Amino acid sequence: MVSKARQLAQSASAPEGRKNIVVNGAMNVCQRATSKSGLGANTDSGYHVQDRFDLVLAGSTAGRFTMSQDTDAPSGFGAAMKLDCTTADTSIAADEFFAITYQIEGQDLQQLSKGTSDAKQLTVSFFAKANASKTYVVELKDHDNNRTCSQTYTVGTSYSRIELTFPVDTTGELDNDNARSFAIIFYFHVGSTYTSGTLQTAWGSQTTANRAVGCESIFSSTDNTFFMTGLQMEIGSVATEFEHRSFAEELALCQRYFIRYPSLADASTTMYYTLGMIHSSSVAYFTLTLPVPMRTQPDLSISGTGDFQSIDSGTIRNLTNLTLLGDDFIDEKTVALQGAGTFSTEDIPSILRGDGTSGGHFALDAEL
Repeated sequence: MVSKARQLAQSASAPEGRKNIVVNGAMNVCQRATSKSGLGANTDSGYHVQDRFDLVLAGSTAGRFTMSQDTDAPSGFGAAMKLDCTTADTSIAADEFFAITYQIEGQDLQQLSKGTSDAKQLTVSFFAKANASKTYVVELKDHDNNRTCSQTYTVGTSYSRIELTFPVDTTGELDNDNARSFAIIFYFHVGSTYTSGTLQTAWGSQTTANRAVGCESIFSSTDNTFFMTGLQMEIGSVATEFEHRSFAEELALCQRYFIRYPSLADASTTMYYTLGMIHSSSVAYFTLTLPVPMRTQPDLSISGTGDFQSIDSGTIRNLTNLTLLGDDFIDEKTVALQGAGTFSTEDIPSILRGDGTSGGHFALDAEL
């Protein structure tokens, strides 16, 4: 028999089925790296460790930190995001801020009914701890309509679950497309430009001075650490139990935005990536079938430009460059790569592989 209180709680929470809007909330998937040190310059904005979580840095803080995947996690979790201050900055310029953001496509948020009379409440929950009691800020941002809503939370020295319920917003519908529409923003260091007003706890047009009022700085001491895992955003006013997904499913969801093809260092052996064709004496084409459809046409990034080879007719040929071909050569699950080199015979099959020594790798990026 379900109690009346339980029934009310269920009715106020997310609907049955998939409830967690966040991908990789358990911090398990780290395709790029499991640790990155020396972060803090505004040029460090971007993705570094946990998939789907990117850094946004502005100003010229002297503060530096290491971001990593850590096994120090609460019961029921195997990993956490760890931030560790390695260089302090106690003199905060007005325009400085450091935040970690989670970006969401508009087409994945239509169930919120945002901007209508049926708009839903949202609850953001996560497990967190720090080296000492600290107050930070979480902001929800509607990119499509430039609207925000923020709340403070206090983290202690032991893991606890932070639960923040945000009000409905009947103004500003979200675009139904694959572009960036919405973000969860975690502030850890902010200057007076973002704190000189009154914290905007109700939805409204973005006012810079109201975005992170009350946020302390992780750069106040090199003793400072912050751990977070179990991030969940769901419809309703109740934080329900964290929705775990298998590693394989989380990886596939992350690969919609980023796919890292393994290097020789990952496998300790020669890597064979895909088949292709010698097109001319200087160009080879390779067709790469993706494990999942990507959000949009990706960009190609390469570590070790000269670490790739073509094998044709039993001959190994070093490639001088590897690039991604354009729209005419791609659908959502296939990309075409162009390898530059010196080839002797046209119109014969070829294999793209790593060169067996240097450990270069390549990645496809379709992040928001």
